[in-house]
Amino acid sequence: MNSILSVRGLHKTYASGHVALHPTYLDVAKGEIFGLLGPNGAGKTTLISIICGIVRASGGQVSVAGHDNVRDFRAARHLIGLVPQEISVDIFSTVMRGVRLTRGLFGKKPDDAYLEQVLRDLSLWDKRDSRLIELSGGMKRRMLIAKALSHEPQILFLDEPTAGVDVELRRDMWKLVHRLRARGVTIILTTHYIEEAEEMADRVGVINKGRLLLVDDKTNLMARMGKRQLILTLQQPMTAIPQALAPWQLGLQGDGQSLVYSFDSHAEETGIPDLLHAMQMENIQFTDLDARRSSLEDIFVDLVSEDGGSAQ
Repeated sequence: MNSILSVRGLHKTYASGHVALHPTYLDVAKGEIFGLLGPNGAGKTTLISIICGIVRASGGQVSVAGHDNVRDFRAARHLIGLVPQEISVDIFSTVMRGVRLTRGLFGKKPDDAYLEQVLRDLSLWDKRDSRLIELSGGMKRRMLIAKALSHEPQILFLDEPTAGVDVELRRDMWKLVHRLRARGVTIILTTHYIEEAEEMADRVGVINKGRLLLVDDKTNLMARMGKRQLILTLQQPMTAIPQALAPWQLGLQGDGQSLVYSFDSHAEETGIPDLLHAMQMENIQFTDLDARRSSLEDIFVDLVSEDGGSAQ
């Protein structure tokens, strides 16, 4: 892997004794979209805050395009753009002045043509002379992204970028992320919105209670851990599953109107023919049959549950 970001044994323990991040190892390839999934308080923000130099690690190393983020902080930080969760902007500045200032703070020469394109990509160009206090919450969040992109970073961190935003802004952001990746920018997205990772990420990492539980290609993860479900809509609802059907570990849904059978689609024997035969022997009739594949959300919930955490 041609890694632009390498994390080795990174960990964080606060003075109180709280372990916010257990030793973590991670490589992110140049130009990929990496989705970091986890419930609130899982350690997502701690991890990226250490990488970005906002929080001091208790130990471990971070390399950004070969630059150690402690020994060579300035060079490493210049390669990074960060869109934080919280909206924090100079509300009396104008949009254009704000992005110019941020670009200058990173030592970049003025380039209004580049900044204009950034603002156009974010539907902010018409607001370039507006003061930030006059913008809506969604527009302020777009402004955070514009500021993060103002110095042409090679890695863009999006920390819960669509939390609390409307559907239109979320879709616009997804489009922008794909355009940035096409230009070679590496995107690291932290989210608890499963559909966001499923829509955008090339690879996914799942973090819970400060532990990185798993990192894998999204497609491989779903193929390796995903299950299929057979859903049978019953002619007559059930209050309990007959003992004769116990071997299939079925579930009841919809006030007993549906039987749900989970199975491994890669197994040589799925058990479906035997199940249907057993239902026929028990005179259990169904009116419809449907199959669906596990989503990334199902996998995420399973992983977090196995770790003893909550996916809420």
